Amino acid sequence: MLDFRDVGANLETYREKLARRPTFDTGLLDQVKTLWEARSAAITATQDLQADKNAAGKEMQRIFKEGSNEEKAQAREQQKQLSAAIKEGEAKVNEAEAALSALMLDIPNVPHESVPDGAGEEDNQVVRSWGEKPSFDFEPKDHVDIAEGIYKQLDFERASKISGARFAVMYGQLAHLERALAQLMLDTHVVDHGYKEVSVPFVVNSAALTGTGQLPKFEDDQFKVPFSDSTDYWLIPTAEVPVTNLYQDTIVTPADGPLPHAYCAHTACFRKEAGSAGRDTRGILRQHQFFKVEMVRFVEPETSHDQLEQLVSHAERILQKLELHYRVSLLCTGDMSANAAKCYDLEVWLPGQDSYREISSCSNFEDFQARRARIRYKAEVKGKARLLHTLNGSGVAVGRCMVALIEQHQQADGRVRIPKALQPYMRGQEWLELPTAE
Repeated sequence: MLDFRDVGANLETYREKLARRPTFDTGLLDQVKTLWEARSAAITATQDLQADKNAAGKEMQRIFKEGSNEEKAQAREQQKQLSAAIKEGEAKVNEAEAALSALMLDIPNVPHESVPDGAGEEDNQVVRSWGEKPSFDFEPKDHVDIAEGIYKQLDFERASKISGARFAVMYGQLAHLERALAQLMLDTHVVDHGYKEVSVPFVVNSAALTGTGQLPKFEDDQFKVPFSDSTDYWLIPTAEVPVTNLYQDTIVTPADGPLPHAYCAHTACFRKEAGSAGRDTRGILRQHQFFKVEMVRFVEPETSHDQLEQLVSHAERILQKLELHYRVSLLCTGDMSANAAKCYDLEVWLPGQDSYREISSCSNFEDFQARRARIRYKAEVKGKARLLHTLNGSGVAVGRCMVALIEQHQQADGRVRIPKALQPYMRGQEWLELPTAE
């Protein structure tokens, strides 16, 4: 979240910056103004009372030396009343600050100056692409027609009986392919890119979701777990939540090793996708449960935008290893998440849909998450603690990677070519083997 002190003191500057987000409700800044003025008035009144109390204290010393018993009693009563008034004033300051902090949870991050203005995804900027768009001398099928229709290894009907709509069961080679892709991603990020692999819980508390910005704004997209105690628990929407919160309430020091600190994790992810009915619902493009390898970086503020470019390149490397044509888009202010200061999407080409689909989002949150989760660092042992910058990116979404691989590497006879880099993880197979006739 933003610092209410900075927002309150520079309200019109923030109004101008946040106006770049087309869906931002400027009425929230009017509320900030009201609360900020109430806080300022309470601080001034309390300071005046404290000055009166200090002056009365000096007079009280004289009275206790020279004054009558009646004057001493009056002086004590005056001090008591001033103390009570000061306490009341401090309570008003605290109340205003608590309200401001709560309001900040609903105010989005300020877009970085390099982010293009725009209303939605149509205003995103394609900055580069990699590989040639595959061409076929036959009508390409989508992943459902191949995985479910030809291979019979993708099962939505049985998943629906078990769990409901937008879940899937995978068998045989397809289940193996899902596991192999995740293993390739993890090995690449750990061995080639220097990330530390971490295994994290799939269930988190409300503080963790608030720290990374999913609560309160995106509560309707989350799966709440009805545990029996008084604490709310949630299934993770992404490994970003537990991995980022590894540093919750933490001050990183030189003893913890030089920055950046980089982690990757392979987890299941759970999303209601409440706002996406009717969009990308065929097959496994948009499921309530899916697997993803996530990258999270904790970096010094001065380096964070260079670090974002590096993070994007790490996600790109996975798609390059899998020989998948993709493009990189810089998201505009109208398509970027509320938490991000800057975000790139990697969009992979899906021949079966004749369109690009997002397979990874790589974001720099600057200090937005760090302030919410209280993540700080000291460049020197005795130095002043500062907020870190946090970044995260999918490295990449496993299910969507499967979709792209099946569709881009499909053959006329229905076989699917396995890229060379993936073959060691597929027991040396060069192709997904077609089912034998029964």
